[in-house]
Amino acid sequence: MKKLKVALVHEFLNQFGGAERVLEAFVELFPEAEIYTLLYDPAKMHGKFEKVKINTSFLQKFAGLHKYLLPLMPKAIESIKIPTDIDLVLSDASAFAKGVKVPQGIPHLCYLHTPTRYLWIVRDEYINSALPNFLRPFKFVVDRIVDRQRVWDYLAAQKPDLYIANSKNISQKLSNIYDRDSDSVVFPFVDLDQFYLSQPDDYVLALGRMEPYKKFDLAIEAATKVDQVIKVVGTGTRFNELVSKYKNNSKVEFLGRVEDKDLKDLYAKAKVYIFPQEEDAGITPLEAMASGCPVLAYGKGGALESVQEGVSGHFFEEQTVDSIADKLVECNWNAFDRARVRESVRKFDIQSFKEKILTEVEKLI
Repeated sequence: MKKLKVALVHEFLNQFGGAERVLEAFVELFPEAEIYTLLYDPAKMHGKFEKVKINTSFLQKFAGLHKYLLPLMPKAIESIKIPTDIDLVLSDASAFAKGVKVPQGIPHLCYLHTPTRYLWIVRDEYINSALPNFLRPFKFVVDRIVDRQRVWDYLAAQKPDLYIANSKNISQKLSNIYDRDSDSVVFPFVDLDQFYLSQPDDYVLALGRMEPYKKFDLAIEAATKVDQVIKVVGTGTRFNELVSKYKNNSKVEFLGRVEDKDLKDLYAKAKVYIFPQEEDAGITPLEAMASGCPVLAYGKGGALESVQEGVSGHFFEEQTVDSIADKLVECNWNAFDRARVRESVRKFDIQSFKEKILTEVEKLI
């Protein structure tokens, strides 16, 4: 394949999670590509993408207020100017990126993490958690805005020339919600070489953004119910609330954001990794399994495509404290062959991911 000039489109660079890991892989594939994003907060990216040229929308001027600028998001993504001399637009979308305006004649490949969650999947839950108390009386206004954005979002989803879904789960949602078919399914990846095996300690691990839909409260409460030490990694809107609630419980350790080297050690030494949310795909379970750590996952969504029952983990059936707690007690987590757990995710290695992405790129070039 010839050397391509690529524009990478990503919604927000103000946190580092699974979507940003995918973006990192795209930058590795196309190291001279520029990133186009709604806003960028270098302080929250901890050096990630610092060598990449990053172009932002007018929302950059209001970075601290972006959560309250929902009505402006479609205009903001459409305001981004993509150069006319590039070979490919590669977006990775959880919401708005798929709606970027692409110059005529330039192919647009979209890697879809999820249809826009707050519009189609967790609308009421998302709006209720995002609205500050002083705006609650005006919820009807937000409902109208969301209704209009659903129309925009559906039309925006028709723009990409080709879709890659990040899981079979999302491929089905792409079809059901947007009436589009994915040209392929490429599950997120794990770099096996970055993780290692270790003798497990007697703690369970939970990791991610402390947001309502992530359900970390269930994992923490379940661990405390069975008197199990739990280490919780990550920050988010619920961080202070949860820290305050469990501040007198010595079995609950909130570690906040940790360095990569410390995270790898936490994975390797955890007895079990709890994945309580219904996720579209999920990179953190892959990282846990790459470290030999078995996963206790909610039996819906992308986890069904990565965790093998009895081989690399177990599933709980209901998103309740009791359902998680019962599995923590019933299952013999020390009986897992941790080398076999690690081997189970070899098919998700980062090199395989990159090769599959390039195969899809070649279809458009």
